[in-house]
Amino acid sequence: MHSVAGSHTAIYEAYYNQVDPNGYGRIGAMEAARFLKKSQLSDVVLSKIWDMADPQSRGSLDKSGLFVALKLCALAQAGRDLSMSNLNIELPPPKMGDIPVIPQKTIVNTVPVITSVSNGDWSIKPSERAKYDQLFDSLQPSNGYIPGNKVKDVLMDSKLPLDTLGKIWDLADMDKDGMLDRHEFVVAVHLVYKALEKYAIPSVLPPELMPPGKRKDSTTPVPKSPAPMSVITTVPPPIPPLPNVPSVKSMAGLDTIKVS
Repeated sequence: MHSVAGSHTAIYEAYYNQVDPNGYGRIGAMEAARFLKKSQLSDVVLSKIWDMADPQSRGSLDKSGLFVALKLCALAQAGRDLSMSNLNIELPPPKMGDIPVIPQKTIVNTVPVITSVSNGDWSIKPSERAKYDQLFDSLQPSNGYIPGNKVKDVLMDSKLPLDTLGKIWDLADMDKDGMLDRHEFVVAVHLVYKALEKYAIPSVLPPELMPPGKRKDSTTPVPKSPAPMSVITTVPPPIPPLPNVPSVKSMAGLDTIKVS
């Protein structure tokens, strides 16, 4: 297994841990396929890689299987032949979207992989808000709310990975009632657009997207006069962490999709 990764074992390990964070030792076809897609290789190449990494057609990969798949991605990205005899060639690790953070000894200083809020402007432009508002009204909200299953259809249209959509749903459904009001819906659609622009979805809601009324839930007192949004964003209030729900399940209705 290590000869496959060559001198890049740490990066291959980090990629493996991204796909199997709980250490089950097996990766299902959906998770593996979703992860391998990050290589930007064509589906034809990826299905060939899958067949070579899963020769017994078990429909899942163990750790050595994923290492083989990763090395084949690296070969394809380097323009080399996809053959088992090339697995031990020393090559740079495959590019799979985000470079994994390899845990160093000084864990304290490692930067989280998620792009933090400061790395991007999350505020919603008036023209964008108008577009989102229109979409909200077109879904015929009842009593100012849109039920989760209707929102799910809109989110699924974006073709984003399910784990990203699950995260967006978690951030947008702030009161966890399984429905979205106008502000929550605007946040959800805005995050989808940002994800499509290759922003990493943050693990807590950026302060620019907190509704003015809900800011007082946080521990910092709201300024007495209603401060304009831009003033508030300079000191983001601490946001309570989200409950640790497996992201795919938390998306309303998505738990009907069973991964083999």
